[in-house]
Amino acid sequence: MTGAQKATAYQRDWLKGLRGQITEGKPYAFVNADTPHELFHFMDVPMVTNQWWSAVISAKQLAPHYFDQMEDMGFHPHLPRYSSLPLIAQLVGDFDAQPWGGLPAPSILCARSSSDEHPRIFQRWAELSGAELHLLSAPATPDPAPDWWVQARNDWEGLYGSARLDLMVAEMTPLIASLERLTGRDFDPDGFAAYMARIDEQERLLDDVADLIASSDKCPMGIVEQMPNVMIPQWHRGSDWALDHVRAFKAEVEDRIEAGNVVCASERIRMMWIGAGLWFDTSFYRAFEESHGAVFAWSMYLPFAADGYIRADHGDPLRALAARVSAMNEQLHQPPWVNEWLVKEARRWRIDVAVMLVPEHDRFSGYGSYFAREALKAAGVRVVEIQSDMVDPRDWDRTTVEAQVRAVLDEVGAD
Repeated sequence: MTGAQKATAYQRDWLKGLRGQITEGKPYAFVNADTPHELFHFMDVPMVTNQWWSAVISAKQLAPHYFDQMEDMGFHPHLPRYSSLPLIAQLVGDFDAQPWGGLPAPSILCARSSSDEHPRIFQRWAELSGAELHLLSAPATPDPAPDWWVQARNDWEGLYGSARLDLMVAEMTPLIASLERLTGRDFDPDGFAAYMARIDEQERLLDDVADLIASSDKCPMGIVEQMPNVMIPQWHRGSDWALDHVRAFKAEVEDRIEAGNVVCASERIRMMWIGAGLWFDTSFYRAFEESHGAVFAWSMYLPFAADGYIRADHGDPLRALAARVSAMNEQLHQPPWVNEWLVKEARRWRIDVAVMLVPEHDRFSGYGSYFAREALKAAGVRVVEIQSDMVDPRDWDRTTVEAQVRAVLDEVGAD
């Protein structure tokens, strides 16, 4: 069994076990991806991530069923699909049809106001479930640094601004108090510092893996396998299982490189996928290997593990956590954060072609696409824009999209 298969099996079994724990009265949290997961993990409150659950529903080919009913239920047609799909599924309530029996009602909800819609989506969850709701602010950085990753690991106070970090810590403090009430446990600052150090260790291992794949002559592991090897441990970051899995992931990549095992022996073109995963059709990522020797080697999930997560604690791990989450989504999607990061990564991974997903209804993920495209083009990378959604396949025309990508790959091959 590959590492990707082991990670997927672990997450499936974990969720099944969670249902049993909840039945016995254990609280659990439902949270957005850019919230301080570390607080829930450290306080032993299991959590399900909104966007991960959305991806699972979509991968099971259930998304059209829910989106077809969304407008009939009174929601406007431009609601962001990635963040709203779990809510729609919960409102429909056909849990027997949902993966692993669907989700029970959470005890606590947490979202960051990183788009206009996220607070209202989670407010609706709270109305539906009766769960306690924590909404965190997302104040803009007044002078964002395009090369943010240079400062982010150590000089994060200067990068993100003291006032912004003060606000994040102030908003996390009542969340900690709520977790203490739910669990009957006191928050242990020293124990939290040790836990945060384990997370940094995990992210450094993932940084090593990124270096291994980026520098390899031919790609030893494509993004279809990379994604579960990275993201499932990220949902459990700092745990014994997560650290063990990431160590095994690194060893698996090293073994493949030493043995000369590659995704495509005839690799001639290296590609990057920009955006969240195409969760309902991940086989798309392997569609161009045989015809063009073109391999999807890069997605945001692996390299962002280091640049987006490693934060020196400087004796204040809670403030370091504030630095980690204070601009997480902005760095992945918004100018000027995302532009130069993608260019840096394209050079590091020797990318020839970038395929960029531009979701019409997810305004947050689509805001920076123009700027990212122009920056990559200026750096000599050909860019293909796909107008589609990461979880809604109803407008997905794979034949047309493949033809669009193949035309660019033909140009690269002719150079």
